Amino acid sequence: MARTRRTYTPEFKVEAVKLVTEHGYSVAEAARSLGLSANLLRNGKQALHDQGEHAFPGQGNRSPFEEEVQRLRAENKRLLAERDLLKKAAAFFAREAT
Repeated sequence: MARTRRTYTPEFKVEAVKLVTEHGYSVAEAARSLGLSANLLRNGKQALHDQGEHAFPGQGNRSPFEEEVQRLRAENKRLLAERDLLKKAAAFFAREAT
């Protein structure tokens, strides 16, 4: 049976990191008390340090860069489908012409 992936709110992540940075808990101690892996908490601490308030955007709240990547991927998918359709049409009409 597959395990479901746990998701955490950005507020929870910030508070978990604050246990380490402001309240003096060690990473391992805070992770154990919250039921997280220490690695997850370490990564969250680093992300909060590097990106500040934009560290945990949550689902649906993408950065402008991620939005642009998603838009370009969708456009690429559409263009590939159009190209494939035109290839099939050209092959069809080439057969009809002979």
